[in-house]
Amino acid sequence: MTRFHSLRRGAAVGLLAVPLLASGCGLFGKPASKAIDPPQNVSPEDQAGALPQTGQTSPESAAAGGTIGAVTPVTVYVKDSGGYLVPVTVNAAARNPEEAGIRALELMVEGGEAEALPEGFRGVLPAGTRIEALTIDREQRVAIVDFAGSFTDYNPQDERRILEAVTWTLTGLTDVDGVVLRHDGEELGEMPVDGYPLDGPLTRAMGINLEVAPGVSYGDSMPVTVYFSAITDEGDPYLVPVTRLVEREKDQAIAALRALIAGPARGAELSGVMTEDVEAEAVSVEDDTALVDLRDETYEEGQPLPSEMLQAVVLSVSENTGAGKVQIRINGSSNVVDTDNRSYARPVSRPEHVNALKT
Repeated sequence: MTRFHSLRRGAAVGLLAVPLLASGCGLFGKPASKAIDPPQNVSPEDQAGALPQTGQTSPESAAAGGTIGAVTPVTVYVKDSGGYLVPVTVNAAARNPEEAGIRALELMVEGGEAEALPEGFRGVLPAGTRIEALTIDREQRVAIVDFAGSFTDYNPQDERRILEAVTWTLTGLTDVDGVVLRHDGEELGEMPVDGYPLDGPLTRAMGINLEVAPGVSYGDSMPVTVYFSAITDEGDPYLVPVTRLVEREKDQAIAALRALIAGPARGAELSGVMTEDVEAEAVSVEDDTALVDLRDETYEEGQPLPSEMLQAVVLSVSENTGAGKVQIRINGSSNVVDTDNRSYARPVSRPEHVNALKT
């Protein structure tokens, strides 16, 4: 009997995007105290080729742009109790991508609309901020947002966090890769409080929740974005993106997986999803699919792996390669299933909804 089986007896039920099993055993990270709601409206055929959904449209497409009805999921980046920016998916009324984007930004204003967020999460835009307009230039793939009201009334140390939250929220919209900011109708060349330069459209290349790996110098570094886990005060789990500056190397996807395996920074209020027994052997990208090869000597083929771990791998790999789908192999085998009994035998799409927490 492997160490996996002895751990699994004390584990919680399968989770959508949360830590599941005790640390110290190969692929498995630290435990969470509570499972997230299981996905809904997923057909048996979809389960083999797509990651868990919350049942409506898509996380970043629905946050604004796939099929939009009277009510659609909207993904916004807001602060958690530890100060991290976190994607949170909530339902909102919107008839088109522009309306969905405006609604998302309104949810990010402290007080007011932000009260609709789950407990423990707060907006990052200053109270009294108004969103005068949002237009999408689909040819240039740029969202142009015009702020008014108290948008300039923030502390200097919050400036980058505001930019990260706005950029990552709006680049979740369909047809949007960059963001241009205006204030009272005039395009901003720099941020109004601490002067962050706005020389061109902001993109996700700016990172989010930025940190530097120990011993790494800025001049010889490269950014990778990976996903760790956290728990709300109510015991609900969620995933947190972190952009870490690591030593420069040719393969960004491998560097990202190594950062994911290494886990959160010391002292961070986050938990890892894997342990250091795992090795990232290779990542190759063909067309829109990334093939990930992991190795763990303690793993036995067919063992259910934590949903949270596999989702974090898919999110991290797709974030660093641009691939829309990810295929995961363990010790050369594609016979991979998760604790929600989903098969990863075929490439899976990036999760459509991340952190659909209860409000």
